[in-house]
Amino acid sequence: MKYKVNSQLVYTINEPSTFIFNVQVVRNDFQKIIAEELQLDPQLPFDELTVDDNGNRYVRLVAPVGNLQIDYQATVDLSHFFTDGKSIAEVPPSQLPMETFQYLYPSRYCQSDMLFGLVQSEFNDLEPGYSRVAAICDWIYEKVTYLSGSSDSQTSAYETAMQRAGVCRDFAHLGVAFCRALNIPARFVSVYAYQLEPPDFHAVFEAYLGDRWYLFDATKLAPKEGFIRIGTGRDAADVSVATIFGSVKLQEMKISVDRVSEAKEPDNMGEAIALA
Repeated sequence: MKYKVNSQLVYTINEPSTFIFNVQVVRNDFQKIIAEELQLDPQLPFDELTVDDNGNRYVRLVAPVGNLQIDYQATVDLSHFFTDGKSIAEVPPSQLPMETFQYLYPSRYCQSDMLFGLVQSEFNDLEPGYSRVAAICDWIYEKVTYLSGSSDSQTSAYETAMQRAGVCRDFAHLGVAFCRALNIPARFVSVYAYQLEPPDFHAVFEAYLGDRWYLFDATKLAPKEGFIRIGTGRDAADVSVATIFGSVKLQEMKISVDRVSEAKEPDNMGEAIALA
């Protein structure tokens, strides 16, 4: 399935400022970039960095006082791994790959240690495996109200669990924290999402089960088959769309994701899906 993604960010800059953007699509076995283009107005020199094993792609630049517009577009051929979620087991810590251990520990926005009691009371008695992570998503979807403006960039999973309101970022943080409290490695993923309304950057999470990472979205706002990976990290601090050093104001943001393939939509909406 092929998709075309577009993102545009417009800023007013009050003093010379440094930007680190993370808006480019990741290259991996599940995502083939057919074409892409990154444009800046004004045209400024920038560095392109891929700094970790997740393939996160960063653009760093210094912008003067005035306005800055960054436009990114890409055409991506997406091919996901599907399987029956019922057969996917959890992996005990003694058998986990060492590279997954960083996703077992509490992190800045995912204080799994502070949520241990709640997790034990709600999920400890459930059958371990994919179904238990799916039950975590159902719990978040049913117990937490999706409400724009109810949180900010500093809101943590613990605060979301207490306040029972948030946006996609908060839903993903809560899913990550709940999984980690059950000794399931989990990580935060930023994506472009087909059929997300209103169009925006989207946040979901992955849990390590069986022999790979599987994707989950507690918001249930868009089909997972149309998720295009941008960044992967311990939480949102690792994959912020824009990290800014200076006095800057975001004036406008536009996102679009369109399907360009004529192929039939896959008939597997309820199956487990991996975008590793």
